[in-house]
Amino acid sequence: MPCPMCKAPTDAKYRPFCSRRCADLDLSRWLRGSYRIETEEPAEDADWTRREGGTED
Repeated sequence: MPCPMCKAPTDAKYRPFCSRRCADLDLSRWLRGSYRIETEEPAEDADWTRREGGTED
């Protein structure tokens, strides 16, 4: 199975990725919220954000 980020052969040390760089790129996508399922439901923490004085996305 190729690396899901760049399609290079995988390295057992970083499986399923080929390198630390691709693993870190995938992690950054998770942390930014790039991997998500779009819904029409409001975010669960929308009320909490308003109470704490934050902004909603």
